[in-house]
Amino acid sequence: MTQFRYTDIRAAGIGLDGEESRQIEREALRIAHEYADCSLHDTDLLHAVEIAASVLPPAVRKALIAFRDEGNPSGSLLLSGLPVGTLPPTPDVVEKEPAWTEVPVATLSQLMVMSVLGRSFSYSDEKSGHLVQDVCPKRGAEERQENSGSVLLELHTEDGFHPNPPHFLSLICLREDHDRVAATVTSGILDILPHLDPDTVAALRRPEFRTRFSTSFVPDESVEVLTDPMPVLTGPAESPELRVDFHGTIAQTPRAQAALDQLERAMLGTLKGLVLRPGDLIVVDNRHAVHGRSGFAPRYDGDDRWLRRSFALADLRPVNDRLTGGRSHRPVVTAGDPRLSPTVASV
Repeated sequence: MTQFRYTDIRAAGIGLDGEESRQIEREALRIAHEYADCSLHDTDLLHAVEIAASVLPPAVRKALIAFRDEGNPSGSLLLSGLPVGTLPPTPDVVEKEPAWTEVPVATLSQLMVMSVLGRSFSYSDEKSGHLVQDVCPKRGAEERQENSGSVLLELHTEDGFHPNPPHFLSLICLREDHDRVAATVTSGILDILPHLDPDTVAALRRPEFRTRFSTSFVPDESVEVLTDPMPVLTGPAESPELRVDFHGTIAQTPRAQAALDQLERAMLGTLKGLVLRPGDLIVVDNRHAVHGRSGFAPRYDGDDRWLRRSFALADLRPVNDRLTGGRSHRPVVTAGDPRLSPTVASV
């Protein structure tokens, strides 16, 4: 499979008009000028962004607040018409990824949106702990099931292997792929619960699944690190929370494998999505939805598909003692960790 079948959600998105977009851009440029010498992790800068979020149109703020507090069946929300500003070429190697000051309008517009949903944070293991991260195809990484690849990215909850995965993630599009086929898709647990029988739900609630850590979170990529056995579904029966990666989650029993297969079939049958265009921003409720991306063909010509990603937690207080260098979560697997072995490790 190189593509997903999905229901297009563009018509259900919330659009900003030209003047609303220009107001956000002016506010982003003002903050960028005032804090040009600061890291995005700077507390004063982030507080300034949160205050500036008042420039978001009331309809946008209302939709974000409702999504934050109540969610929706699909687990996603689309905004269109956000400003992205003047852009450098799409980076095709890590060394070319720009500083935030080179893409200030898109960066700060995205952080304004995220500040309504929660508190922006990152992981020091990934993308050098950048608070807003480049998602674009990298040379030599085409086959990776990670943000640097260009093959179909299988459905997953973001960083579901981590003890503190994000509550929300957003992707803002700076450039679409040349062929306009790279669809971002989501499936929400509330959409698919009616398609799961009670035995399947019960199996998904048993701690009979382990999920592989992304290679960026492991010091030695040759070592496979898995979580301890854990359930896929937790929490209230009517609105369970979800942690799964259909590439990296491994069922530990035949019963668990059958339930995992049923879950994947149900999610593939209820996908919502779209091909993101410049200025589109999609928010995913990471506790209640999976997301993925269909495959595409990069050209490495400076005009390839380019998104920027940001994470948020509803509350930083539970993880304050694990943050370092601003709002970056310290590593949970470090070099020399005795749990690492030449074969399979758990954490």
